[in-house]
Amino acid sequence: MRIRKVAIYARVSTEHEAQLSALENQVQYYDNLLNTHPDWILYKYYIDEGITGTSIKKRKHFLEMMEDAKKGRFDLIVTREVSRFARNTVDTLQQTRLLKRMGVEVYFTEDGIWTLNDEDGELRLTIMATLAQNESKKTSTRVKAGQMVSFQNGVIYGNGNVMGYDKIGKEYVIDEVQAKVVRKIYNMYLAGEGYQKIKKQLEYDHDLTAMGKSIWSFSAISSILKNRLYCGQLEYRKEYVPDYLEQKRAPNNGEVEKVIVEGRHQPIISKEEFERVQKIMEQKSPMIKRYHKNKGVYSNDLWRRKLRCKCGHSFLKTKWHVKKEITTYAYKCYSQNATGTVSARKKRGLSIEGICPIPMVQDWKLFTMAQSVFHAVFDCKEDTIQTAEEKLGNGIVDTEKVDILKDKVDTEERLKRERDRYNVLLEMRMNNEIPKEVFYAKREEVESKIAELERLLIQYGDIKEATAEDVADKLKNLTQVLEQGLELENGEFPENAINKYVYGVKVYEEHFEWILNLQVGAEEEADHVDTPVYFKTITVTPDDQRRWFKAHPAWSKSNKYEDLKVKIYI
Repeated sequence: MRIRKVAIYARVSTEHEAQLSALENQVQYYDNLLNTHPDWILYKYYIDEGITGTSIKKRKHFLEMMEDAKKGRFDLIVTREVSRFARNTVDTLQQTRLLKRMGVEVYFTEDGIWTLNDEDGELRLTIMATLAQNESKKTSTRVKAGQMVSFQNGVIYGNGNVMGYDKIGKEYVIDEVQAKVVRKIYNMYLAGEGYQKIKKQLEYDHDLTAMGKSIWSFSAISSILKNRLYCGQLEYRKEYVPDYLEQKRAPNNGEVEKVIVEGRHQPIISKEEFERVQKIMEQKSPMIKRYHKNKGVYSNDLWRRKLRCKCGHSFLKTKWHVKKEITTYAYKCYSQNATGTVSARKKRGLSIEGICPIPMVQDWKLFTMAQSVFHAVFDCKEDTIQTAEEKLGNGIVDTEKVDILKDKVDTEERLKRERDRYNVLLEMRMNNEIPKEVFYAKREEVESKIAELERLLIQYGDIKEATAEDVADKLKNLTQVLEQGLELENGEFPENAINKYVYGVKVYEEHFEWILNLQVGAEEEADHVDTPVYFKTITVTPDDQRRWFKAHPAWSKSNKYEDLKVKIYI
């Protein structure tokens, strides 16, 4: 008897209790199936819930299953029917063929298809997958028809978390405290005030957002000013799905007809006020487009591409000082563009909770640091190679020992724990160990943490873990780059060298982290870097800064010099 390690794949929506019961029934179905096959050893259940079957891209447990298949953790996948596996014919064939090359068979129990042993298995699979895809198309058409009836009847969608209203049952009822804030926003905008002044006034008056936050964003204000709900109407199809297979929503800019109907709720503002606001916004639109077009000039800016804040955001470029000969700039964390800086909020007596504390960074500081960093690496080649050999030999493959990746490793571990919690929670609900109310509340809490941790991981960029082979390549590249050297221009390392060999600069309150990518023959800036290793820490002193200004007399001199601590990674 051949023993087979089995993975079970199931997919059911759990948005409704009936669907959740269906999931529990599926698990019971597979348990019974396993009992009838003593030669099957269960490896793991992979269960996607509340996710469409038309595209595998959104199904994280399906993707996890494919990764585990690559690692040889099982040799058989059991799933109920082709429509549970995928409703996209191309996805079905691609994934089953990929699994076949790995030596992993898929058994569709209801359809009686074995992907490895059946001579006509792929033909039957193609037919079943095509039928499933056509059924998805029909379902999409039926859903759209049903939605149109709901639109005409003024059915309210969403969770009801709308500023100015409470959702009681299926109706909106005015919340007078929040409605007063909505009217203030409309009145200020009609009086000619922009988003910035409206935001400042709301925070000064301690008006709270719909989520109870004291910090307002421009997008929240804009959303209120564009929402027809406030004038007594309901607007549908603000977004649409261009491709029923992808199921990816996109803003509706006229691709499909929007539906506007009169609601049953009491308006907060008049239709005349709402239309006047839309007209003003339409008139301002060309100015906004010109502003963003001008902002696009900065997208090619060296430091905007390289800088990242410790909070994960990029930096915005703003004018710092204007002289006849030259304009100097500073860089501000993007999140502060909407919230304001810590110092500015303190002066106005506003809350600083959750505000990024990183101060603006002047461009001259970055240029002086760049010169010091390159001198530290290129001035004494023998010392650099010796230090690099020591650092690289201390276990680059062990990411726990790499300073810059410690936070990333910790975050990845926390993310894994939260995903494990999610799976345990799902299994407990399937086994009726917790009531559905507890399940939904806990699921929302865990999903929120997972989303936040996934956002945090973005800040580390595409830093890849190095292997022993990468270590050797790093040393080889570093040696060759040092031997080639860099040509100085007017006694300085040129900007194109900075662009080529600096992967990124991360900004903290007390120090900067410069990550170098010393690759031979690099013509463009790298889109990834192998695990960086701590090289050394240098201090850019006030004397270093004064020397830089002496070499650049056209720049406005600083009235405040201070030591700049720089950690260099290679």
